[in-house]
This record gives sequence, structure tokens and C-alpha cells, in this order.
Amino acid sequence: MAALIRRIISTTKAPAAIGPYSQAVVVDRTMYISGQLGMDPTNGQLVEGGVQAQTRQALVNMGEILKAAGCGYENVVKTTVLLADMNDFTNVNDVYKQFFSTNFPARAAYQVAALPRGGLVEIEAVAVLGPLTNAS
Repeated sequence: MAALIRRIISTTKAPAAIGPYSQAVVVDRTMYISGQLGMDPTNGQLVEGGVQAQTRQALVNMGEILKAAGCGYENVVKTTVLLADMNDFTNVNDVYKQFFSTNFPARAAYQVAALPRGGLVEIEAVAVLGPLTNAS
């Protein structure tokens, strides 16, 4: 069996990893995007403005990683949303649907005890590279 190729995706337009992990890893046509916090990539700090601002920034950061791999939000097939407070679920959805408006990815959402840097939301994703055709 031929070996699959693993490629590390990295961009300075999204925050650098704050631990021993990659922003994203591609194996074959599948990209695994590490959890993105609502951090400003220019200064590494969480953006101000609460959970909606952090959600928007996390998804913008994800978009930059997707772009670095040559794809976009339409290539995302699964996300996991981690919340510091499940009461923020609706506020996160209000922002999330601005980035994913049709053919929504599969998703799980969990409340967690704490997020790195005191974040309010973290979003990870799985994407498939290349053109995707939607079945009717």
C-alpha cells in the first residue's frame, strides 16, 4: 500500500500555535484544523467584545488557514464548537451562520470547564480539499 502524504498547513494570517501542535494538517484530501480561539493574529491576544467577537475572529482565523490550503468555508464538512458557557450557544450560532450559510457542516458543541487563555469559544474543523459537488 502506498504511503499517504501528510502536509502541515501554516499561515501568519492566523494566530501561531500556542503549544506543540500545527494550525492544520492535511492527509490525502482531508484537512484537520486545530481549534481556533478568537485571538488577533497580530498580537496574540483575545479580541474584545465578548463571545460574538471571539466567534467571528475564530472563524476568520479558520478562514485564513483554509485559504492557506487552497480552499474555503465551503470545504468544511465537520466542526466542533467548545464553549465556556452553553448559554452563549445562540450568540455563537448568530455569528456562525454568517460563515456557513448553506450545506452546513456536521457539528458538535460542548460546554467545557475552561478554554486556553480564558477564551469564551474555540472552534475546530475538518475540511476536504478540492472541488465538492453536493448531491441533490
